[in-house]
Amino acid sequence: MNSSKLKGILPVLPTPFDDEGKVDVAAMERVTQFCIEAGASALVFPGVASEYDHLSSEEQELLLKAISQVNDNRLPIVCGGGNGGPEIIGANIRKAHEIGVVAAMVLIPKQYSGDVEGALAFIQSVIELAPGVDIILQNAPAPVGAEMEATELSQIVAACPAIRYMKEEALPSGPRISAIQDAAPDHLVGVIGGGGARYLIDEMNRGALGAMPAAEITDLHVKMWNAYHSGDENGARQLYQQTLPLLIIQFLYRMRLTKYVLTRRGIFNNSDVRAPLPDFDTFDDEELSAQLDSLSALFDIAPLTRVEV
Repeated sequence: MNSSKLKGILPVLPTPFDDEGKVDVAAMERVTQFCIEAGASALVFPGVASEYDHLSSEEQELLLKAISQVNDNRLPIVCGGGNGGPEIIGANIRKAHEIGVVAAMVLIPKQYSGDVEGALAFIQSVIELAPGVDIILQNAPAPVGAEMEATELSQIVAACPAIRYMKEEALPSGPRISAIQDAAPDHLVGVIGGGGARYLIDEMNRGALGAMPAAEITDLHVKMWNAYHSGDENGARQLYQQTLPLLIIQFLYRMRLTKYVLTRRGIFNNSDVRAPLPDFDTFDDEELSAQLDSLSALFDIAPLTRVEV
């Protein structure tokens, strides 16, 4: 399986935790199967939406093995390099490659904002320590990432043939995607959108070859992608308009919202997070229930259930 086939909806899998706060392998297996059945084109773990900065290397490896076993070579698997210096990120990627990962997503850390030379040296060090793995260069907005400009990113990509993809989620993502593609060297396969698919129509209009949203409505994002690329832009826009209110709430609650929806869909057991995120109250629960009820007829798999907030 070749990473050059990366295209379409590539969900970032969240990390489930059990009632004792440990990683929940069985729930990770269920969300992996859900994304496969939903029509995902690849599986991504760990990413920012996986709370990778709150996971040990051992936990990441354990969950990647569970994902790989369930996947059974059906879809490409993309890993995130995680936090830390090049030595830690390189080691994480090498371990993931042994498990079967075909590409690795490397975030430009926030300390390299405006520092092209420093960012390039960082990326080159990671590449040297993880040979043979295609790299997805991730440009995330501050305070998570460096939020570099397209001209800066193009310099880094041009100097690193191992960088085969860009994931652009600094805002506004659309013009940045266009600018990167206009200046892209031949070895760059294409640009992937992020931002929770909140700008998916614009990104597809600009030629993004894929999107990496969180996993809670993978089936609907796949329907949206397929409708657009089969020529039914109106159908894609209708799905976009129906899902956007939920994704606006996700912008505030992030992984907690993803896990809440997956719990409502019978895939996770709870919406527990390790990241410092706000809790839902009863008003949030009522609004989320209304949003999910409005989408329920579109869900082909994992029907809704009631949960306690």
